[in-house]
Amino acid sequence: MDSFSSPSMSSSGSPPNTEALMDQIKAQLAQAYAQEFLETVGNKCFAKCVTKPGSSLSGSESSCVSRCVERYIEATGIISRALFSSQR
Repeated sequence: MDSFSSPSMSSSGSPPNTEALMDQIKAQLAQAYAQEFLETVGNKCFAKCVTKPGSSLSGSESSCVSRCVERYIEATGIISRALFSSQR
């Protein structure tokens, strides 16, 4: 049985553990969000910082990409903390 199956009974014959299922769903959503975030940030920062694509990044392009990614990560953290603290 794969991770996307949703059996009505577990292999032991008892109903599935709802908490464990929710944890699994949260983990899958977090992984999907992280992949999407990295792809989006990478594309946006690359488009902003790399003006002449070549076989390697120049020093200024490399530092621009690094700063851009750091800003996105910092901004996402601020937004996440604000959203989660307002839900409590």
